[in-house]
Amino acid sequence: MTTDETNLPIFMRPGHCAGDLLEAPQWKVLAQSHGFVDIDAHIPDQVLNPRQQLFGGFTGTYVDMVALYTIRTMFGSRHDYWITTVNMRIDYLAPVTGPRVRLTGELINQGRSTSLVAVTFYGPDGEKQVYSIVTLRVIDKVSN
Repeated sequence: MTTDETNLPIFMRPGHCAGDLLEAPQWKVLAQSHGFVDIDAHIPDQVLNPRQQLFGGFTGTYVDMVALYTIRTMFGSRHDYWITTVNMRIDYLAPVTGPRVRLTGELINQGRSTSLVAVTFYGPDGEKQVYSIVTLRVIDKVSN
């Protein structure tokens, strides 16, 4: 499924510092539905460690972006609200070696004030490399 660029999260458009670092404008959205995203991404050289694996410190940036995008699929115009990450847990199951990685974000639970999203990294053979749980809060811009 292709997504019109105007509907993409800001970090997947050129000019966002973290998105540009991870080269997110080049990611391909494979599927998107209410509370779910499936993305084909590459691992740029600038985020690799000396062993040519994704440097662990950048994993959280990928996780945060995918979790935010997942929550964004459940709401209309992004001008009406903010999304903030409250908590993030990352389990490293295997080295992320790239050059490509499949990233999925799935809504696990939507509460009154917070939502729980699972973000998973899959390697080229479909093996799970990273599993993360993210708690996010949606804040209405009008009332805050």
